[in-house]
Amino acid sequence: MTSVAIESKVTPLMDWAEVVGRVGLAVLFLWSAYTKFAYMAPTIAYMKAYGMPAAELLIWPAALFELGAGAMLLLGWKARWAALALALFTLVSMLIFHAYWSVPADQMQNQQIHFMKNLAIAGGLLFVFARGAGRYALDRP
Repeated sequence: MTSVAIESKVTPLMDWAEVVGRVGLAVLFLWSAYTKFAYMAPTIAYMKAYGMPAAELLIWPAALFELGAGAMLLLGWKARWAALALALFTLVSMLIFHAYWSVPADQMQNQQIHFMKNLAIAGGLLFVFARGAGRYALDRP
């Protein structure tokens, strides 16, 4: 079997893998936005615990950003730019809320896991930025 024949059989799987990957990343941010709106007081308390100034104010743009950019990523509309913005947001959040090197020893492993998870999420988002939304998107190539 030639490489062209193999590629023609694999391409539909790759198209759907792009959709599933993009949707998985988007749902993460849509869920995060929902929890910020649904559990505002605990989220504000969490933000304050990490020294976030004006948490009562900053929760709104954070939640709206995650909602908007998550929806854009989900639909594949301007997905490259949504993914880049979400990657930067994730990296900044990771440095603020999961700085495992500055927590007590009993919290270090948990925070390190969250740090690495967010690093992987940012990596996936950067992959969407680099490759685009894929075939099944509003901004089809």
